[in-house]
Amino acid sequence: MPDEPLRVLIADDHPLFRNGMRALLDADPDTEIAGEATTGEEAVALAATLQPDVILMDIQMPGISGIEATRQILHSSPHIRILVVTMFEDDQSVFTAMRAGARGYVLKGVRPEDMLRAIQAVGSGEAIFSPSIATRMLDFFSGLKPSSFPQALPELTDRERTILDMIAHGQSNAAIAKQLVLSPKTVSNYVSNIFSKLQVADRVQAMLRAREAGLG
Repeated sequence: MPDEPLRVLIADDHPLFRNGMRALLDADPDTEIAGEATTGEEAVALAATLQPDVILMDIQMPGISGIEATRQILHSSPHIRILVVTMFEDDQSVFTAMRAGARGYVLKGVRPEDMLRAIQAVGSGEAIFSPSIATRMLDFFSGLKPSSFPQALPELTDRERTILDMIAHGQSNAAIAKQLVLSPKTVSNYVSNIFSKLQVADRVQAMLRAREAGLG
């Protein structure tokens, strides 16, 4: 636990939520309330003057959104950690908040002990998400097909990439020729093309480029 309590700014336009958070934080010796904001603009202004450790940021507030407030706050005070606390769990809200620089995203229905744990985690530099949010993020990333990512060394043909991968595994031209059922001269020509395209001078440099690209 930190030596000093985490100073927390509550940014939410709902009095009921603010009251609940105030009671929760007041009862916890490891946190103290730095201030309260009810609009996005007020959150930005108070963040600048109070310099809290953590901000609990709602997404929908009067004036600018919590997302825009997050961007503005982190632009001028990048050391402040922002934990989004909201009712919204759609992909767009989650990823927009993350791109804005939020360090965590929890739903308002979490248990008090989970909320405190999230505040402490974000305050210590970790990233944290409600279980349902974490599941959505895992589902999103696991659904990405390999073709969604740039192909390694796109300047090479498929055959050249295969041969470079074999070079990265330490195979000689003779071994490559035997495995691919090619003549040694053909393999030598492929290797020369690979060196030329990658602008490398020898097999060692080619191996390094291959490893950097995830081959080998």
